[in-house]
Amino acid sequence: MIKVSKIFFACLMAVLLVWQIPSLYNTFVAESVSTPFTLYSSVAGRFATLEHDEDKKMQYRDASGREYTEEQFDSILPTFYYRQLITDGRFPDTICGRAVTPRDIQLSNFNMRISPLDLNKPRLGIQQMLESMSGRVDLELPDDVFRITESGMEFVKMSANTIDEAKSASFTRMMQGKGFRFPAYRLSGNPTDRKEYDEGYVMLDAERKLFHVKQTVGRPYVRAIALPEGMTPEHLFITEFPSRKWLCFISDTQGAFWVVERDSYAVRLTGVPRFNPEKESMLIIGNMFDWTVRINRAEEESYYALSAQDYSLVDSLVYSTPSQTLPGLRFTSTKDKFVKPRFVK
Repeated sequence: MIKVSKIFFACLMAVLLVWQIPSLYNTFVAESVSTPFTLYSSVAGRFATLEHDEDKKMQYRDASGREYTEEQFDSILPTFYYRQLITDGRFPDTICGRAVTPRDIQLSNFNMRISPLDLNKPRLGIQQMLESMSGRVDLELPDDVFRITESGMEFVKMSANTIDEAKSASFTRMMQGKGFRFPAYRLSGNPTDRKEYDEGYVMLDAERKLFHVKQTVGRPYVRAIALPEGMTPEHLFITEFPSRKWLCFISDTQGAFWVVERDSYAVRLTGVPRFNPEKESMLIIGNMFDWTVRINRAEEESYYALSAQDYSLVDSLVYSTPSQTLPGLRFTSTKDKFVKPRFVK
């Protein structure tokens, strides 16, 4: 028994060493790799960067190495610094040959974050469906929730904890009539009243066909969205940006990144070369001229500039971010919310 206890104690000490030594090194010794703040400038026609030098002074440059003053830097990124330009009385009448107003900039600007943490987590399977045409300025949360089962869409009244048979049958019948095959493979929505408008949910059915489902004046609205031939969607990201130009983003099984336009329901391929949302994070900062897309990968930080008109790739930039941490045992990860032992290289 004593021998078994010694073996167990030795194994426990080995596990603790594999866990704690790399953890302590990474906390107190390893330095994080920082990259400059980077945005694409349609005015300059290249990426622009902002960072501190060795003397902690701010440096404003573009990808060609040209240096700018702070005021000049504001002017080559007018959609990002438009408030500063308005305050200084320097907001331009035209940008890249296009007449603009501050209101145009405000409506067209957006940012979107996509993180593995949001995908790699347990799903409750319970959602809320807001009213998309309530006639009121402020949205209101509903008094029911829904879940999608093997046989249909099921609404549950929260106050009584009973199924709303009529509403469930109405949505199920409408979805089946549009060709939806239950259960849903994936769905994406933003069930909060802290937004300007509601677009309900985008869903993939059991055959990975794409649908738009929302509630309009208490009735179901269902639209089947045609997908390009050969494209297999994997993850959906509803947008609900102020401009109301786009419905959602899609990542497919081949790593391609797509956008669905709201009014036409056209599914358009973007110039992002590859993206795996289960392992990589993405940040999009968009305006009426261009989108800057940042993707954080294992050993690099990649930037892609896309045209806001046709989503084609305009420019790209890559920063190397080699890991300086020791490999070892971890119980948590930046890519999911599960606590479990894992060996990180």
